[in-house]
Amino acid sequence: MTTTTSPLAKPSTDKAVLQQFLGSKAATYILPTVAIALCLILWEIAVKLFGIPEFVLPAPSAILATIGEWGDVVWKNSLVTLQTTLIGFAIALVTGLFLGFLIGYSKVAYTTLYPILVGFNTIPKVAIVPLLAIWFGIGTIPAVVTAFLLAFFTIAVNVSLGLATVEPEMRDVLKSLGASQFELFQKVGFPHSLPYLFASLKIAISQAFIGSVISETVASNKGIGYLIVSATSTFDIDLAFLCLFALGLMGIALYAICAVIEQRTVHWIR
Repeated sequence: MTTTTSPLAKPSTDKAVLQQFLGSKAATYILPTVAIALCLILWEIAVKLFGIPEFVLPAPSAILATIGEWGDVVWKNSLVTLQTTLIGFAIALVTGLFLGFLIGYSKVAYTTLYPILVGFNTIPKVAIVPLLAIWFGIGTIPAVVTAFLLAFFTIAVNVSLGLATVEPEMRDVLKSLGASQFELFQKVGFPHSLPYLFASLKIAISQAFIGSVISETVASNKGIGYLIVSATSTFDIDLAFLCLFALGLMGIALYAICAVIEQRTVHWIR
């Protein structure tokens, strides 16, 4: 007696395999890599196909070809930008955590400080950079301060949101069992705010990079931002795009580090 296989069996199996792959750790590395490679290939094809001049938009192959000439310069300036970004981000993390916990736990602090934070955040930070240059001079400090200013608001808001959304019933149960305010924070508030914190960190690190580069274009004589301005002033567009590639790689690397720490720390939400 022969058995027949349903024509729907194979598509169903393929779908299950696809879903299994999408849920695997390998997919988190393979899919973004493939997407980036496709974008670069399409970019290369478009430049060659439409005959776009190199001084307008160089092809990825032309940009990568400049690594031999400018790689060392880009590397040294990338380290400068990375340093200022990490310092500003670290200060923003400490300040954002403090303000977030204060606003999340105190009604008075929320009413008093939150409107001030919102108002300050609406000020374009590029308008503050010239003032920072006057106050602190040309160099590292304006870049650090600008990175801090762009990063800390996101952290403070998300941490306060995480604390404010703790279920009142859970707090009441712990209070009825004699838990102190510190124990409430330790057992409920802090773990509940961790997903919000890591979500904000992945955004804040990008904002910190933006702040550093903005400041370097105006108030610095080193760093990726300064190098981009110098390259565009001499119409060296290949070098400018190589700097952008370096910024993108650093941003992806720091985002990945935050994501790995998040997976190890808040694994219960996965």
